[in-house]
Amino acid sequence: MEVVEKRRQLVLWLMVMVESLVFLCACCAEIPPRKILQDEDRNPHIRLKRSKQKVIIDNGLVEVTIENPSGHVMGIKYMGIDNVLECGNPNSNRGYWDIVWDDSAFDKCVLHHFYINDFLNICHFFNYLVVCMLLPRMETKHVKVIAHTDDLVELSFTKKWHFTTDRGKTVPLNIDKRFIVRRGVPGLYMYGIFERRHDFPEAQMYQLRIVFKLKEDKFGFMALSDTRQGMVPRGEDRDSSRSQTLAFKEAVLLTNPSNPQLKGEVDDKYQYSCENKDNKLHGWISDDDAVGFWIITPSNEFRTGGPHKQDLTSHVGPIALSFTAYMNKMFVSTHYTGIDIDVTYKKGEAWRKVFGPVLIYLNSASSDDDHRDTLWNDAKRQLSEEIESWPYNFTRSRYFPHAEERGEVCGQLLVRDRFLDEEPMQAQSAFVGLAAPGNAGSWQTEGKGYQFWTQTDNTGRFNIKNVRAGEYNLYAWVHGFIGDYKLDLNITIQPGYKINLGTLIYDPPRNGPTLWEIGIPDRTAAEFFVPEPHPAFVNSLCLDATDKFRQYGLWDRYSELYRHGDLVYTVGVSNYSRDWFFAHVPRNTGNSTKWSTTWQIKYNLQDVNEEGNYTLQLALAATSYAELQIRFNDRDAIQPSFTTSRIGYDNAVARHGIHGLYRLYSINIPGNRFGEGDNAIFLTQTRSHGSFDAVMYDYIRLEAPAV
Repeated sequence: MEVVEKRRQLVLWLMVMVESLVFLCACCAEIPPRKILQDEDRNPHIRLKRSKQKVIIDNGLVEVTIENPSGHVMGIKYMGIDNVLECGNPNSNRGYWDIVWDDSAFDKCVLHHFYINDFLNICHFFNYLVVCMLLPRMETKHVKVIAHTDDLVELSFTKKWHFTTDRGKTVPLNIDKRFIVRRGVPGLYMYGIFERRHDFPEAQMYQLRIVFKLKEDKFGFMALSDTRQGMVPRGEDRDSSRSQTLAFKEAVLLTNPSNPQLKGEVDDKYQYSCENKDNKLHGWISDDDAVGFWIITPSNEFRTGGPHKQDLTSHVGPIALSFTAYMNKMFVSTHYTGIDIDVTYKKGEAWRKVFGPVLIYLNSASSDDDHRDTLWNDAKRQLSEEIESWPYNFTRSRYFPHAEERGEVCGQLLVRDRFLDEEPMQAQSAFVGLAAPGNAGSWQTEGKGYQFWTQTDNTGRFNIKNVRAGEYNLYAWVHGFIGDYKLDLNITIQPGYKINLGTLIYDPPRNGPTLWEIGIPDRTAAEFFVPEPHPAFVNSLCLDATDKFRQYGLWDRYSELYRHGDLVYTVGVSNYSRDWFFAHVPRNTGNSTKWSTTWQIKYNLQDVNEEGNYTLQLALAATSYAELQIRFNDRDAIQPSFTTSRIGYDNAVARHGIHGLYRLYSINIPGNRFGEGDNAIFLTQTRSHGSFDAVMYDYIRLEAPAV
């Protein structure tokens, strides 16, 4: 046995020497022999090789090549595929971090100038940002081996920002991009540590993400969820010779795609969006090789805007003169919120945040008929393992705390609404979270700190684990009830401590008993009538009932369905799932002309308390460059009884979202504005500059005066 072991060690040694010689031959012109020996393989489990141009990490399952010192991922070798990334692209356009930023910090009146018109002007604005305010690849200047053991390699690619040389040229951030390859894991862990010192200049950072661009001739099947999976067009299919641009440049109708089965379908990256809470796994499959490429996100703590904020996942997109498949990992963005989200960093404001880690995971299967299901299910299994392992204990940055360095908060949430029940009710499946101190609901637009969310059980109990040390407020919202809860107490999380908040009571806004209601208080418009897509504008990935609202062009169906007059809803007769259109949009009258629209709610009151005050609870699921005016029993009144004024930048209608930012208005109406018998409320969305000036309703309730 001793002889056998010695022979095994000799064979391993010879294999290492052969690989070293091969690498030496390839790199001898780049780096002196002493450097190779210094950085060469030190164990048979994970091999690390460095030259002046690149760093290679190989664990026997994947071989990852990173450009030195920029930190761009040049290649990933897996299962006989020399590089799953698009080799036709330059090194900086395969796997990279990028950021959209502005060092002059536009003030909101300038932004209003761009946002005031239709969606095309918004696109022009962000194109302006990309071109003029830069979309850098966040290149680094130095590389350091943080760890090289039998179990893992961790590399750090860094760049320090300098006022004299970088002002106006690169984002004012100190950058530390980390890469980890672990023994036995076919993939690459990535995370970033970004820091602003207090003396850095003011800046706005609109978007921060990781992008991977895969081999287009291999990866053509996209998987976002159990129901959203399918073949997608090649990038070249979006060219003007093969497609027709629709209402905005992101959406095209495929007229002559390379795959004839996709002819007549719409491709639009926003159709592949997903809420943060669900955006844990997405990726691509190469059918020829039966290989999957996935981005796995085990935690949302570093994402902005809370669990319901929507963002991009995978999509097809242009790269200079060629096209390829995109893999996005969005960390910060203004999608579905617009400029309402706080992404402005002022001079004197120090800031540091860790984004990730996320896992770039590769898997393979036998090339049989069900290899797609095999790959998808294996990726879900890996996701479960990563969630179970969070927070990771193998990262080496002191800024990513391990489990023992974090805290915990638990408690029970009850809801008290005496008009429904004399006793407090258990807040079942409520969302409860910790976020930066602010006003109730401010977590929706919080863009700088960490957030930690969970859902309550059937008794309203919650347990928020693995919370980073720091100061937070506790927020919540409860399905079936309007408004936002906030505990009026700052919570300081300390490492290793568990805080029990006991029983908390949420009193949702309520002034009197319900006379009638429309919808469900769930912060979306999903329960309302979502029409079938026009047969000429279909995306097969959105055919499932739960994703029906993601189809292109649904806003135009309103003008078709209500050709001769606007929506009229009669309480007690109409059904909101059939008779209440999901989005209050302008009427398209042809010739690029849009008219504002007025919806009407008819209802009957038997007894009117003219001395009391009634309350209209108006919850909005989304608002895009809109103004909603409300009139009671007099459609032609010059002055509305209530107006929201101009609100909203979330553009949820054009981006195929069923909600954006949640807003609640409690509107008091004197009883003398009502009459016994028939009454009507008129809801006018006054703005009609473009098709997407719109409101989505969440829930409407009329309350009688309290007795």
